[in-house]
Amino acid sequence: MEEIEVPTEHLQEQLNEATKESEENWILKVALTAAILAVFAAITALMAGHFANEAMIEQLKASDQWAYYQAKGIKYVVIENKIDLLKQMGKEINPKDQEKADKYKEDQKEIDKSAREKEVVSAEDLVLHNKLARGVTVFQVAIAICAISALTKRKWLWYGSILLGIAGILLFGMIFF
Repeated sequence: MEEIEVPTEHLQEQLNEATKESEENWILKVALTAAILAVFAAITALMAGHFANEAMIEQLKASDQWAYYQAKGIKYVVIENKIDLLKQMGKEINPKDQEKADKYKEDQKEIDKSAREKEVVSAEDLVLHNKLARGVTVFQVAIAICAISALTKRKWLWYGSILLGIAGILLFGMIFF
């Protein structure tokens, strides 16, 4: 009796091709994931830079307001000294001088309020910058893990990078709430 041979070479080739195609598709998905994460990282970095710049501009405006506040304070002290000196010399005080002194004090109150508001806005912008900077870092780590997963052919690392990408998106989304 003759033994029947099953042609396994053809099946082995088909199996190898299917495995290779599956692996290539997976690597393509990893590369696409990394590219998408890079886009989110770039947008997040741009927004982080924007809020850092806005924080700095608002702080500079607040500093300008404080310098203006100081100038009004100096003018007030000069007028008050003039008024005191005239009183001590027994001379008549010009009512306009007292009006100026009162106006300087009133101006200082408004300037103080404006400067403090600008400092608050600056601090808020800095908080947003910090949140976004953390998001950029998370995206960068996710991209690195994508590369490692492709090199080591470990799908669980790819899934981890996707989860980190979602965390980065959540950090980005937090600036809107």
